[in-house]
Amino acid sequence: MKYNPEERHRKSIRLREYDYSEPNWYYVTICTYDRKNLFGDIKNSKMVLNDFGKFVNEEWLRTKELRKNIDLDEYVIMPNHFHGILIIERRDTARCVPTSINDKRKFGEMQPGSLSAIIRSFKSAVTKRINELKNVQGKEVWQKGFYEHIIRNEHDLYNIRKYIGLNPFKWEIDEYYQSE
Repeated sequence: MKYNPEERHRKSIRLREYDYSEPNWYYVTICTYDRKNLFGDIKNSKMVLNDFGKFVNEEWLRTKELRKNIDLDEYVIMPNHFHGILIIERRDTARCVPTSINDKRKFGEMQPGSLSAIIRSFKSAVTKRINELKNVQGKEVWQKGFYEHIIRNEHDLYNIRKYIGLNPFKWEIDEYYQSE
């Protein structure tokens, strides 16, 4: 079934009282705009990245280089989405210190150093590189937002790593599968 962005009107799934700049392990899924297959193809149960997929890989690894307070774990780039585990090891105090005593953020506001800020930067960098290669401006690459899950224990981590590792093998039954 072809994805129809008009059918879904998602509300935030973020925990209202949770600080997403807190040190923790996070599992994220990011989908392409209209779930278009942009990043390569699955061949013999292996993901073969095209140039766009290579940009995703390079920018994901660059995410860690730019932010010394994070680490990366398992990840997979699929034709129309990305799964990854990102670890915020400590607060990036240079970016997270309030500028005033009354600096309370409202729910939904972007907090520097938060998971959302990190993912926004990653998506932006990939989008810029893809649009430069295509010689276009402002073309959507990603869907708005992303899915996240706070990894709560070793069992959870094991299952997510297993899911990520098996994703290319299960492409044709994947919920994000789109045949061309």
